[in-house]
Amino acid sequence: PEVCLRLEAGPSAAVHSPLAVQNGFLQMLVHSYTAELFMSFLTNLGPFLEDEIIPEVIPMEIEVVDAKITLKDDSPRVYPTSPGPVPITLAVDHVVVRRRDDGVFYLTAPQGEGSPKQEKPVSVPQEQKAPVESVLAAPAAGTQGLQLKEVPELQRELQTMKLALAEANMDKARLLQEIRKYNPLFQL
Repeated sequence: PEVCLRLEAGPSAAVHSPLAVQNGFLQMLVHSYTAELFMSFLTNLGPFLEDEIIPEVIPMEIEVVDAKITLKDDSPRVYPTSPGPVPITLAVDHVVVRRRDDGVFYLTAPQGEGSPKQEKPVSVPQEQKAPVESVLAAPAAGTQGLQLKEVPELQRELQTMKLALAEANMDKARLLQEIRKYNPLFQL
């Protein structure tokens, strides 16, 4: 089955939390679930979720494994020549959502034997040392080598220039997209 649901209440639910004895404990497993939803479906859920009374906190655990949800925008197009928005696909490998007695939802990724371990890359410290070594290896006599104090300043300038270039590229892409709304055949 794609969805398994279990509600446990009473003294046996005390294993999960003290509040579960009174309000119950909801456990849900969503496995290999694939769905296509319209954005209007999500935006219209609000009125159904609102209530005039404060709901009781039900401790729960929702586990999602290998799920894929595609969101499609079904709103009317602003420009008739526009090709329309691209659907957004949300793929979830393995996530656990827990709601504890305080009412807060905690989103975690389970760590087990099958989970990949995060290792720190070894090459990062070596890459950071490379410019310093080249500055120190430069001959001091007869040439104008970079001073060791100038390296961090140059790195800051490089970062600033990279950010400015990325921003300019984003502006260019946005302007091209705006032009193509009016003339889909426009080429640069």
